[in-house]
Amino acid sequence: QVQLVESGGGLVQPGGSLRLSCAASGSIGSINAMGWYRQAPGKQRELVACITSGGSINYADSVKGRFTISRDNAKNTVYLQMNSLKPEDTAVYYCNAEVRVLWKTIINDYWGQGTQVAVSS
Repeated sequence: QVQLVESGGGLVQPGGSLRLSCAASGSIGSINAMGWYRQAPGKQRELVACITSGGSINYADSVKGRFTISRDNAKNTVYLQMNSLKPEDTAVYYCNAEVRVLWKTIINDYWGQGTQVAVSS
C-alpha cells in the first residue's frame, strides 16, 4: 500500500558529505513524522533524526551540528544532508514514515529497504 524508496548512499572519505533521499508513494492519506535510522554491524538500530509534519526536528546527539534533516510535504519526501562524516557514521540507513493510509484512520510505521553509507579512507 505504501512504499518508501531511499537513495543517495555510498562510499565517502572522512570529512566528506552525502545526501540521502526517501520518497514515499502509494495510498497515502497523510504522513506524520518522517525520520532516518541507522544500524551498524553488531549494533541495534538507532534514531538519527526525525521531523514532524509541522517541522519539529529531533537529532541524535552524535550527529547534531553535522546532519540536517528536511522534508518536502508536497513530494512526501524526506532528506538527510550529512556533512563532516566520520567512520563511526558507517551503517545501513533506513527511512521511516508514520503514514495514515487512504480511507483508514490507523497510522502505521513504514520502512525503506535501507541504503549503505560507508565512511572510510
